[in-house]
Amino acid sequence: MTASTPARPLRVSLVQGATRWQDAAANRAYYGALVAPLRGSSDLIVLPETFLSGFTNDTLHAAESMDGEGLRWLRDLAREVDAVVTGSLVIRDGDVCMNRLVWMRPDGTYAQYDKRHLFRMAREHERYGGGNERVIVDLHGWRICPMVCYDLRFPVWSRNRYHRDVQRFDYDVLIYVANWPSARRQPWRTLLRARAIENWSYCVGVNRVGVDGNDIHYGGDSAVIDFVGESIVDLGAQEQVVTVSLDGAALAAQRERFPAWMDSDDFSIRS
Repeated sequence: MTASTPARPLRVSLVQGATRWQDAAANRAYYGALVAPLRGSSDLIVLPETFLSGFTNDTLHAAESMDGEGLRWLRDLAREVDAVVTGSLVIRDGDVCMNRLVWMRPDGTYAQYDKRHLFRMAREHERYGGGNERVIVDLHGWRICPMVCYDLRFPVWSRNRYHRDVQRFDYDVLIYVANWPSARRQPWRTLLRARAIENWSYCVGVNRVGVDGNDIHYGGDSAVIDFVGESIVDLGAQEQVVTVSLDGAALAAQRERFPAWMDSDDFSIRS
């Protein structure tokens, strides 16, 4: 038997925007305007990867600090809408730049996750440091695992394990924030569904739209996928803000009805 399920539904908002290229001030204004109307109607607001700069290797130009304007703005925004707001930023950490997801709570506290898998085809691994620690956060009784873009291609890192000693899964919701080009939209769409099915969880993917400063086109395709791979919402290629409600009881029922997790392989991950 699995542990008790979250007592209330989780309202998740997908903010699929056209990030302005290397213009943090413009992005704060743009995303702030998209998020502000969500006050009172959402528990968790998900922005794309590198939402203040776009996916850039010009790290010196784009980098924020953990005590800089970007984090102050994110803290104020979460307090204003009374919800968790999350997405990734280019962060300078000492002598290294990180593609860092920040999980900002309304009370001003936050968790952070540094992207582990760096996209070598764009030379991200040459200009960014990679993380080596997975993060699980709690929100209203839900356990949530946030990740960044290229992490989606690596199922071992995303693996959801059931802990028999405490009768609990690692997480109930898997999140990927992304700048995933439209040229590779089919892997994005397919892998979101695969990660949901194999991990007995909801899967949320939030991608950007528009064209960046490198003339790369992004087709959106942000989605929420349920635990059997069905789309709860599947966005197109235009700017959209959509809120969905996740049902913990339905998730628990599927885990009990089809307990494939009981036959999963035990393993450990080394950094």
